[in-house]
Parts: sequence; C-alpha cells; structure tokens
Amino acid sequence: MAQAALLDRTAFDFLIQTLITQGYRVLGPQARTGAIVWDEIGSADELPRGLRSEQQPGHYRLVETGSARLFDYVHGPESLKRLLFAPEESLWTVDRDGEIRFNETLPAARPTAVIGARACDIAGMLVQDRTFLAGPWSPFTDPYYAARREHLFIVAVNCTMTAPTCFCASMDTGPRTRTGFDLALTELDDGFLVETGSPAGEAIAARLPLRPASPAETQAADAAIDAAARAQVRSLDQSGIVELLFGNLEHPRWDDVASRCLSCANCVMVCPTCFCHREHDAAALDGQSSRRVRQWDACFTLEHGSVHGGPLRPQIRQRYRQWLTHKVASWIEQFGVSGCVGCGRCITWCPTGIDLTEEVAAIRAQPGLQA
Repeated sequence: MAQAALLDRTAFDFLIQTLITQGYRVLGPQARTGAIVWDEIGSADELPRGLRSEQQPGHYRLVETGSARLFDYVHGPESLKRLLFAPEESLWTVDRDGEIRFNETLPAARPTAVIGARACDIAGMLVQDRTFLAGPWSPFTDPYYAARREHLFIVAVNCTMTAPTCFCASMDTGPRTRTGFDLALTELDDGFLVETGSPAGEAIAARLPLRPASPAETQAADAAIDAAARAQVRSLDQSGIVELLFGNLEHPRWDDVASRCLSCANCVMVCPTCFCHREHDAAALDGQSSRRVRQWDACFTLEHGSVHGGPLRPQIRQRYRQWLTHKVASWIEQFGVSGCVGCGRCITWCPTGIDLTEEVAAIRAQPGLQA
C-alpha cells in the first residue's frame, strides 16, 4: 500500500467480517477471568473496549477507562506460542489389530486470523521459527508447528501504551512491529492506521472501507509509538552478555534469586519463545492403542533435567541459572538471536516479582564476584 490508509473506528467490524467471509477463524483479545486472552470472536463488540492493563512485578489487573479504544491494554499472559506450538498434542498413534500400525496425527490446521498481536509477540514467533522450521539455524522442520504457521494470518497492533514491565525497546523488538505481519494497525482516537505486510494482507485491505490517512494522522501514530518506547523504564543491556553470564556461573546473585524463586515455571509458560517440552506414551486401558504425546515442560522442573541416577540440576539456583543463561546468552550462539524479546511477561507473572533485567544488571555491577 503506497499511501497510509485509515480505517474508521465505526468500520472496524468490517475487518472481522471480511476475514470471516474469506474463511478464517478469527481470534481476538477478550477479557477472561481478569486477564486478556485470545478467543474466537464474531464481531468487534466482543473486543475489550475501554480496558487497560496495570502491570508491575508480580501484579496484573484490568481496569475500566470508559474510553472507546480497543487496544489500550498492553498484553496478557498469552503470546502467539499457544497457537503454533500446542501446549499438548499427539505426535502419532499406535494401533494393534492383528498387526501394529503407526499413524500420523498432523493437525488439520484451519486458516486462523489473530487480531491484536504485539511486536513482542511477533518477535517471539520469529524466534520460534528458527527452532521449529528448517533454515540456517536448524536442519529440521517440525511438521506440527509448520502446519499451523502456514495457515496463520496476523493482524498486528503497534503499542501506543507501555507497561512498567516492558523493555522491548532495548531489545529492538518493539513497540512498533516491522515484519512478520499481514496487517498492522495503530490505534488513534478516530480510527486505525493500516499498513500491509504481505500479499494476503493486501488482499484483505483491498476489501476494507479505507480512506487515505492525512499527514497529521500519520504523524500522530508515529508519535504515539515513539512515546510508548520512551516511556519504558526497564532495559536489558546485551553488550557482552554471553561472556558476562558464562563468566559468572558461581556469582552469589544466583543464590540470592534462588531464595526468592518458587520454581513454579510461570515465567516459562508465559514466555513467547520457550520451547522446552516432554514426550510420553499414553496407552489405552484395553492395551490396543497408544498415543505419543508432547506437552509443554520447563527447565525449572526437577524431572526435565533428570538423567540416569537423578536430577541434573537439583537446586533452584541451578535451574534459574540454566533458564536465564540460555534465554539471554547461549540462545544467541544457538539461534543467532536472543531468546528474550522484552515483553516483560516473566516479570509480571512471577508470583514473587523476579525481574531478569535486575538480575543481569546485578551481575554486571559486580562481575567476577564469586560465591
């Protein structure tokens, strides 16, 4: 789209109806049990109008503002991960009926449009692409992830609000989304500035009642996104971070954080990039069939690090150190990017408010200090 376009606020439902008529199952943000999650929607009336999220370490609340805005919340506990890397799924089944048969169970992925993905969500998806799709960083493609990824249409929303736990600006992953979307929206008082990012996005945009955006509207959108970046109070200094963390594996800060960490794995569950999982066989009671099941897991659990003879990392300090050093250091060597996208979910949803930016900064302030 050569010229910026604007979708009037009153016409937002045209976008949802157009996606539905084009065969997409549409998922949008909805308030559920006190948080914003993605669920199937049929109209704009189901979106979280006038809601804003209050976030602090270990704290999340939705508050009513009375405004007409649809996307003034920052984000909830969900990223795009659940939609692509399923929390639980069957990898194959085995049947015994005279002979043993192995059966594929690839997902019948229905075209799905997600409205409201933030820049950090898309950055997390692009990181997981390096894990699950064949390319320079992996010779293999996970067919389950690939089937869902192929059928995903993303309507991104640039952030014009920020939370105290966000630090995407320091990770260069937001608050503006630059790639990986089909349509990108920036919410203004009277409508939505619309950008296209793919041929599929252009095809949907061509069906919408768009009008050319004025220079003032374009400038207002840019200014709102820039203001959200400047408002961020947290940051993660990535300079020399691989050498910093691996050079301080016995730093006393690991004991300090272990005294606060519950090893609950909340941070892993809400992280857009974590991909730890376990596999097990679920046999039918009659002994005639079985399923190979993959489930999300976490490096914070004793079982995940178990080897013959016992757990590999029996102490919480060891498990937290494994998570953080992999997330922001060895991930760079493994996949060419950081495993952290600065969404801050791990800070918000940690019951004790542990802040990884604070932990890295504490080690950086006293490098070489050994326990």
